[in-house]
This record gives sequence, C-alpha cells and structure tokens, in this order.
Amino acid sequence: MTEPDTEFIKILTQGGGDKMPQQRSSAKPMPEVLPILSLEDIVIYPGMIAPLIVESAQSVQLIDDAVAGDRWVGLTLQKRTELKSPNPEDIYTIGCAGKILKMLKYPENIVRILIEGTRRFKIISFEEKSPYLKAKVQYIEEKIEKSIEIEAMARKALEMFQQIIKMTPALAEQIKVAHLTTSNPGHLADLIASNLNINLEERQTLLETIDVKQRLSILIPLLAKEIELLNIGSKIQSEVANAMSKTQRDYYLREQLRAIQKELGESDPVAVEVNQIREQIEKMELSEEAKTVALKELERLQMLNSAMAEYAVIKNYLDWILSLPWNKITQDNYDLDKAAKILDEQHYGLKKVKDRLLEFLAVLKLKQELKGPILCLVGPPGVGKTSLGKSVAEALGRKFIRMSLGGLRDEAEIRGHRRTYVGALPGRIIQNIRRVESKNPVFMLDELDKIGSDFRGDPASALLEVLDPQQNNSFVDHYLDIPFDLSRVLFITTANWIEPVHPALRDRLEIINIPSYTATEKYHIAQRHLIPRLLDEHGLKPSQVKIYPSTIKTVITEYTREAGVRQLERELAALMRKAAFGISRNGNKKVILKPEELESLLGQPEYKTESAEKIVDCGIAIGMAWTPVGGEVLFVEVTRMPGSGKLILTGSLGDVMKESAQIAVNYLRSQAEKLKIDFSDYDKTDIHIHVPSGATPKDGPSAGITIITALVSLLTKRPIRSNVSMTGEISLRGRVLKVGGIKEKVLAATRYGIKEVVLPEDNRGDWSEIPNEVKEKTKPHFIKQIEEIFPIVLTKEKKK
Repeated sequence: MTEPDTEFIKILTQGGGDKMPQQRSSAKPMPEVLPILSLEDIVIYPGMIAPLIVESAQSVQLIDDAVAGDRWVGLTLQKRTELKSPNPEDIYTIGCAGKILKMLKYPENIVRILIEGTRRFKIISFEEKSPYLKAKVQYIEEKIEKSIEIEAMARKALEMFQQIIKMTPALAEQIKVAHLTTSNPGHLADLIASNLNINLEERQTLLETIDVKQRLSILIPLLAKEIELLNIGSKIQSEVANAMSKTQRDYYLREQLRAIQKELGESDPVAVEVNQIREQIEKMELSEEAKTVALKELERLQMLNSAMAEYAVIKNYLDWILSLPWNKITQDNYDLDKAAKILDEQHYGLKKVKDRLLEFLAVLKLKQELKGPILCLVGPPGVGKTSLGKSVAEALGRKFIRMSLGGLRDEAEIRGHRRTYVGALPGRIIQNIRRVESKNPVFMLDELDKIGSDFRGDPASALLEVLDPQQNNSFVDHYLDIPFDLSRVLFITTANWIEPVHPALRDRLEIINIPSYTATEKYHIAQRHLIPRLLDEHGLKPSQVKIYPSTIKTVITEYTREAGVRQLERELAALMRKAAFGISRNGNKKVILKPEELESLLGQPEYKTESAEKIVDCGIAIGMAWTPVGGEVLFVEVTRMPGSGKLILTGSLGDVMKESAQIAVNYLRSQAEKLKIDFSDYDKTDIHIHVPSGATPKDGPSAGITIITALVSLLTKRPIRSNVSMTGEISLRGRVLKVGGIKEKVLAATRYGIKEVVLPEDNRGDWSEIPNEVKEKTKPHFIKQIEEIFPIVLTKEKKK
C-alpha cells in the first residue's frame, strides 16, 4: 500500500461521509477479528486520516469485503517493503485499527481509499491466511496520567512543531489548525508523529510506545533534530542567494562605472589593456598563424567583462604568446679557437665530443641557417656529461637550459595541457624557451634513459617530434595550439645506457659514447678542476693547502674504484674539510697532505692496491662485464659433484647468460675427445656454475668464453693464470663472437690489476680506442676459436 498524490486527496475529501471520530463513539463495539492490510511505506496513527492506493489482488478483495461489511480493517507495517504477499511473520504485531471513509475504483484493478485511524491494537493470533490475513486483536488503551511534567512536555512538543510549521510552508493548512486545537497529549503526539519527516522504524517505535510520557520523550529529540536540519538548510539557501545577489550587484555596479567613465570621457581599463596588447601584437614579429590566432583571441577578450573567469584564461593565453621569443636569437660565437679553449679549460679529455661540437660550429659559420643536430652523450655516471652542456653553451655564446627527464611519466610535461583544463600551462619545453628568452639556446635533456610511462601517456613518444630536425620546425604545444620553431635549438641529451631509450627516438639521435676515465685522466681532472674548485668552496687558498701528487694518486687507487670522478670529489672534499678544521682550530698557516696520513684522515682504504687476486684452485676464471655505471671484473666459479647430470646455475643470472652456460657444457661434451676431457661419467655427476655477488642481476652473452674456460680448468685440473681476464660470446661451432663495451671492460680490468686480456678477433678494431697508458700496461690476445684460449690462460701443471 502506498500514499497517493494530492489530487486524489481532493477527490476523496469531496462530498459526505463521517468526518469526526466523536460521531461514531455511540456505534456498536469494534470487532475482535480484523482483516489485516499490510502497509509498505506509511504508519497510520489514531486520529490520522490518510489516502492509500491498493494494487494487489488479495488487498483489493480485502477492501471489497470490508466496504461490503462494517468497513473496519487492521493496518500494520511490513518489516520488508519488497514483499507483495507478506506472511504473518513479515508484519509488526502492533498496528492501528482504521475505518474506510471513501473508496474509488480505477482501471487495472487499482483501488484508492481514504481511511481514518482509530485505536492501537496488538495481534493475538491469526485466524485466517487465505485469501488474505485475518487476525484476532486486543485493543490497547493509552497509559496517561495527568501531571505537570506531561503537560510541559506536550507544550514543548507543540512549540517545537509550530516552529517546524513556520519553516515548512508545504504543510497543509488543516494540519496546522488541527495541531493548534488539540488538547490531548497522546493525540497531539500521534498527530505530530504522522506529519514529522522521520523514517519508518522511528514511526513504528512511536506507534508501539503506549505510555504517553515515554512517547513524548522519544518525540522531542526527533523534533529537535528536524529543527536543526531545517536551520542548516535555510542557512545554505541564504548563503547561495546572497552569493548570487552579490555577483549581480557587482556586475550592475561595474556597468554603472563604465557608463560614468564614458560620460566623463575617461578610458575603460579593459579597452586600455586590449589596445596595449594589440600594439604588442603589431610590434612583434609573430608568425602569420600566431598573429591571426592572437588577434582572434583579442577580439573575444574585448567582448568579455573583466570579472568573468574566461577573461583571465584568454588574457593568460595571450601573455604566453607575446612572451615567447618568436624571432629573438643570441649571436653565436664563430671563433673556433676561443670555443676550443673554453672546452679544454672546463673538461679534460672527451676529444670526440669536443671535435663534434667544433665541427658543428664550423659548419654553422659557413651556413648560418643550419639546423641543430641532436646529440646524445652516453656514458657512466660522473664522467661530465651534464656539465659538458654548460661548457657547450658558453663556447657557442648561447643561453643554456637543463631539463631533467628522470622519472618523467606525463606526456603533458612535454606537450602541455589543453586550455580546456583548469590551470592549464604549456609544456616544459615551451616554458624553458620562454624563460631564457632565446630561440636558439643549448637545451640539455638529462637522463633520457630514465623516462617512464603510465596511463597519462608516453613522454618518449612526445619527444619524437621535439628531437627530429625534420619536424621540430613546427612543434605544436597543446596549450598554445600553434606551431613554434625549435629547429634552431641545439638539443643535447644524456643517458647512462642507450638500450632503454625508445627505438624510434634512438634513431633520431647522434650517439657519442663517453668512456670511463683512466687513473691518469682522473689525476689531471683532480689537479685542474676538482682541487681548485674545492679550495674555493671551503674558503681555502692554494698557499694554505699542499697536496702531494702521490696523495692524489693514492686516493684514486685505494679509496675509489669508479668510472667517473664523483667519489673522488667526495674524498678530496673530506680532505679539504680536515685541512679547514686544522687551520681554523689549531691556527696552522699551512696544511700538507701526505699519502701516509690518508689512513688517519679518511680511514682504512676501501680497495687493495691494484693487483689481481691470486687464483690457486681449478674451475675459477676472471671475466669482464659492462654495466651502465662502467666496466666490472667478475669471477666465474665451477665445481662438480656426484649427481644425475644436472646443470645448476646460481648468482642471479639472466636467461641469456644461462643459455651461454648451457652452450659451454654442450660444446665441451661434443668436443670432449678433441680437447682430451673425460666426460664418460657426465650422467653420474652434477655441474654447478656460480657467479659471485649473487644479489646483483647479471645477463648477456659475453661471459660465454669465461664459463667454458672455467669448465675446462675444472675438468682438466689445470688452474687459470691470475693475471688474465677474458670476454667473448661463444657458439656451438666453437667460434668466439664479437661483444660490446671493450673499452670499459679493459679499463676495469686494468683498475683491478689484470696484465693480459683475451678478446674476440672481431674486436681488434676496438683496441685502438684504448688509452695509450692502458695499452702499455695490458697485453691483448685476440682469438677466433674457443680452443685457442686454453694455451693462453691455463697453467701447464695439473693440480691434484
């Protein structure tokens, strides 16, 4: 059963019928057995007249039978609203007896009735369940005692409800009058409950509360809650209305101000600003497309009120267009000797990079419209890739921009956000160009290999247009949405490792590899650059600190083992702090730093003096590896034990390295007779290959020759010479194949104290890249076939 609309209430309340309960008090006694009409979303109280809609067939039959008889029905609330034909356990036992005053029938078997509640009852038992529920009921008399407390509570409830009536104009007029004329506290509580905005459970609780005092004590907090909610709603409505009226008032006052200024002959501030922007547009040498867009946006700006949000958006957009250096360039320094001097003063070595930059400058001198190349400096950390960018800018006489790409994941960082977004801005490319106010700066994109990507897009893909000399003359930022010429920009990118870079992006780069520094190069860098800068940073003068050359060399060999010079700089900075402390505290005029004092100043040396570890056991070989942070020396250990012919690989090896180990074992098994190796008990033993530093992941094919040499050493019981290291990929046909990173690997081997290296024959050309000082200390062996390495590295004496 549900409540009908107000139109139906008007229809039912027209015409005759019993209107006052008092007129029926002389009628015959109320029946003990009532047909039970279950209600879904309403609770009927005594004295309450309510319209209802009856739709189910059982309930329609119940109404027909009741109207044909004495018109009495029992009204109870369902425990669950979704039930169409509730059972006895699905309804509350406390309800209200009601008399049908009016009934109207509609098509589709729908009945609408007007019913009046009279008395509370309690269901004792159910007499019938079909075709509808009939129950024996016991009528409940209200418990009421006349006392000052109940009268005070009734007055308070009436006062609070009158306050609700004033705040709720929608309450019907007859309801307002009924509450004002009711003197019975119980009847008053029922009438208030029937018209209060509370949930069904709270309504049922009030119906089941027989004691009038207790009913009023439940009702008053509910009235207080409703008043508080109405007050908050009224406050919100008032604030919204005030805000709207203030906006309208401000607009009206501004229009009046415009009219007054016009009458007085004064200029409109918006018109003045628009004229200034127009003059700037005409004065600047914008591209044709940029000028057209700027003038179009200016026309829109002129039509807007300055208080509108869109006014600020368009004004900010025009400011960005007018602040960009569309044709503003810095004059290049074409003096090649001066440029070469600047590069040599600030960086030691790096001949390839310097030559490439001087070549670019020479071509630019002959053809000044040359598009800038996209250089990519690849090398381990600390070799001067980033600082080289500043030196290039200084040598060319250009502005310098550095933008770190490490951890960049949002494409909008490159291309910007579209203007439809709140707080949109151009990307960092355009932002940096605007900051330096030059169309041809040196733009360094640092850490290119550390770009990420997620749901916001792929920044590497956005860089494809930026770093393509054939396309970047019309780079379109999403915010500006007009082409900007980046072809005059000299882009320099840096990376520790080129492999993670997107292949399409890698194809656009001119890659220049920067190798690790040798010990001699580190010494010269420390003397020329690091020590003078550290002296200045620590407030020291060259006359106050003397560092012996042997001290610097000892720091390089025993306290650092790196590709670059960052750790060397930190160790030298520690020495400067010690010197500053001695001068400041002890009043020393001069501090002399000697090699023998390093242990007391810097602690125990972290690395041994460079001499290779002595190998005394069979099955141990020294290999060379390349990493993004420089070359490394790695050991391969092999052992054999009783088993079932399994190959065990440990040391965090990657798939490629595992395949190299399998190739090594299979090659030896196939060539056992030729190599004089006894493999007759292969299926009775297990071979275990381990590469130490197990927590460090390792992969790549270049350890193949090292693994097979360690296996031959174990199987022939001949140890490998300690001063030899090797690198090379192997094939099942016994060939030794070319590998990369030869320079880094050989430099690492030299740092470790290795005197001889075994390299693939195809890498002979890479030997020319090795510094002369390393060539003098290291003897190379170039091999084509696997069997060529064994006479070189294995000792002649067998070990028992």
